[in-house]
Amino acid sequence: MKTEKPIEQKMKESEERSRNYFREGLNCAECVMRSFMDIHDINLPDEVIALSTGFGGGMGHTKNTCGAITGAVLALGAIKGRRNPFALETSSERAKELKGIYEDFGRMVIEIEKEYGTLICSELSDPFGDFDGKVRKKNCQQIIGYCAAMCTKYASE
Repeated sequence: MKTEKPIEQKMKESEERSRNYFREGLNCAECVMRSFMDIHDINLPDEVIALSTGFGGGMGHTKNTCGAITGAVLALGAIKGRRNPFALETSSERAKELKGIYEDFGRMVIEIEKEYGTLICSELSDPFGDFDGKVRKKNCQQIIGYCAAMCTKYASE
């Protein structure tokens, strides 16, 4: 019989795995998505990681919205996203359904923004110097871990 791990343990494990994936050369969005797939044992093919690749470096290394945050939104969608938007007959029903779905995603993003004061990659990374430098990478690794943990938290609610 498989027992469910406490949420705090799952969050810590998600944080550690995502940080390790960063050390192994995955980008910020890939780290969050991969660790989420591991922790939640969701039945998605590994090719799903390709969907998150372009969000790294603040979306294609433009340093816009942080890839760890967009990776968390993508990963949370694997559990909380709509499976079939066309299950509802009308566009107004579909739009109404989204309002409830958006709540968990929005609360997670707001919690991350409160923690860091911004969602923008350049604002999160520029104070730490050279983008390829160790200090910036250490900062991003911390953000990646936090976003992975938050994603796990909101997936369990």
